Amino acid sequence: MGTPFLDSLGRTVTYLRVSVTDRCDMRCVYCMSETMSFLPKAEILTYAELERLCAAFIRSGVTRLRVTGGEPLVRRDVGDFFQAMGQWLHRSGGNGHLDELTVTTNGSRLAEHAGMLAGAGVRRVNISLDSLDSEKFHRITRRGTLDQTLAGVRAARLAGLAIRINTVAMAGVNDDEFDTLLAWCGEIGADLCLIETMPMGETGEDRTDRYLPLSAVRADLSRRWTLEPLAERTGGPARYLRVRETGRRLGLITPMTHNFCESCNRVRLSCTGQLYPCLGDEGATDLRQPLRDGASDADLLHLVQSAILRKPKGHDFVIGRRADDPAAMRRHMSVTGG
Repeated sequence: MGTPFLDSLGRTVTYLRVSVTDRCDMRCVYCMSETMSFLPKAEILTYAELERLCAAFIRSGVTRLRVTGGEPLVRRDVGDFFQAMGQWLHRSGGNGHLDELTVTTNGSRLAEHAGMLAGAGVRRVNISLDSLDSEKFHRITRRGTLDQTLAGVRAARLAGLAIRINTVAMAGVNDDEFDTLLAWCGEIGADLCLIETMPMGETGEDRTDRYLPLSAVRADLSRRWTLEPLAERTGGPARYLRVRETGRRLGLITPMTHNFCESCNRVRLSCTGQLYPCLGDEGATDLRQPLRDGASDADLLHLVQSAILRKPKGHDFVIGRRADDPAAMRRHMSVTGG
């Protein structure tokens, strides 16, 4: 094992979120523009390049690897990448450096890939699902079909994968469904994680009126559900509560009302080889060009450590910030990798 990555505030980076594609088969209103232009193939890291960079991170102390997109399961032959990463897991025949290999998906391709993921060593998936109403689901995703995502949820359960449903909370859109979602997650044995909408990239939608502070949502849910705070953390940004009535967990991700920066252990690698030490900061370090120019692993790790030393103390998301504001976040969530 190499030297663990430390930032200037003493935070140890042990969690890498890696995007394998910027493409997606949906166009969710909080994530993408309906008329997205996707990157040419030559700009996307090959699987060999992704595997080399991920291996360098893992050898330097990264113990959790989450595969993201876009929608990661739309990339051709993505199973090969999961198999390669699974070899780093603590299990029989593995190299024993990774504690967890996970994926964030919209569920549209899970019916096809759930067995592959389980076979590669994935034990837990995060599935983005913002409504259980088919018409509303289609409006939010612009292209998605609820039945297709629900088929993916069923396939994941049959494959033995633990499930967390990720729901972006939007005022006037799905704020009347949180009780339904909590009850449904209890029925299928899944956790639910509510997420405050983040102002990243131009999506063609005004998100100002859609912003919903989860402090208010929690207070409202507490009138009908017994929510018990939990001390446990998964290494991600969610704070968890136990829902006594279902026995499942409710996670809250609050980048707007209460950021989670003081304990941030994450960096993000885009599908183009850009390393983002902070989701809410435009600063990035290009690893693709040095990689393609023949940089050694030591050279790459030096670039990574230098980038992590510039990891900011915290992010500064502001709902309603104008697109021409120099501080506005111009890149889409799909570019960053979730």
